[in-house]
Amino acid sequence: MGFKDDIVTVKNGYGMNYLIPKGLAILATETNKKVIAENKKQKSFKEEKIKNEALTIAKAIEKINLKIGAKAGTSGKIFGSVNAIQIAQALKDQFNFDLDRKHIEVDGESIKELGTYKAKIKLHKEVSVEIDFEVFAE
Repeated sequence: MGFKDDIVTVKNGYGMNYLIPKGLAILATETNKKVIAENKKQKSFKEEKIKNEALTIAKAIEKINLKIGAKAGTSGKIFGSVNAIQIAQALKDQFNFDLDRKHIEVDGESIKELGTYKAKIKLHKEVSVEIDFEVFAE
């Protein structure tokens, strides 16, 4: 019928016999409307705070120069590959940023050669940052 905190009109029987007993809806009284308005206000405030924190982290991450060491052969091919797990670990070890590997996207899924690459880190649904990192031979 609608999304959470929406006010929708339904037939009396459907509302009283199904929605309200199942806890899927409440009556749209003036008191309940005020409570929902206050909840929306608090939720938007929390979301704004989380977004601002993500923006602050994004500004700090943009400036870093990440280096990831990997064992490689003479031709420049890496034994194994570099993926989001190694990038997240390097960010934690070198700059103390504890990010979830699931939020890091590497171009081409994994890297199998030495060089400079880009990765996209999604910090919030509206905030993402792209970083450069270098894979060098150990």
